[in-house]
Amino acid sequence: HVQLVESGGGSVQAGGSLRLSCAASGVRYRRYCMGWFRQDPGKEREFVAAVHTLSDATYFTDSVKGRFTISTDPTKNTAYLEMRSLRPDDSGVYYCAAGPGPICLGPDRYNYWGQGTQVTVS
Repeated sequence: HVQLVESGGGSVQAGGSLRLSCAASGVRYRRYCMGWFRQDPGKEREFVAAVHTLSDATYFTDSVKGRFTISTDPTKNTAYLEMRSLRPDDSGVYYCAAGPGPICLGPDRYNYWGQGTQVTVS
């Protein structure tokens, strides 16, 4: 079965950096989207960033452009979200997700989700 396991969350001061990792196993798509979403309590899950594993095309929500990068390591079936210049409004639970593509935007495009990792920026 498909399993996505996030790691790398934590607490950091504003202006700091964190790198989130998402280890994927059992994903049978040959090419697919790996995405990151953020959710605050009582709010809907919102798109943060995504990458398509075939084209390496990347997508970011406007608020993180220039500060976050997304990448994959196919040898490890792992996706990364590098977050820099963090701000308090970046705080939330970050979820990794996998979907068949080719459209990588929006939570409805993803079939598999990790358990989430908390990021707190103060």
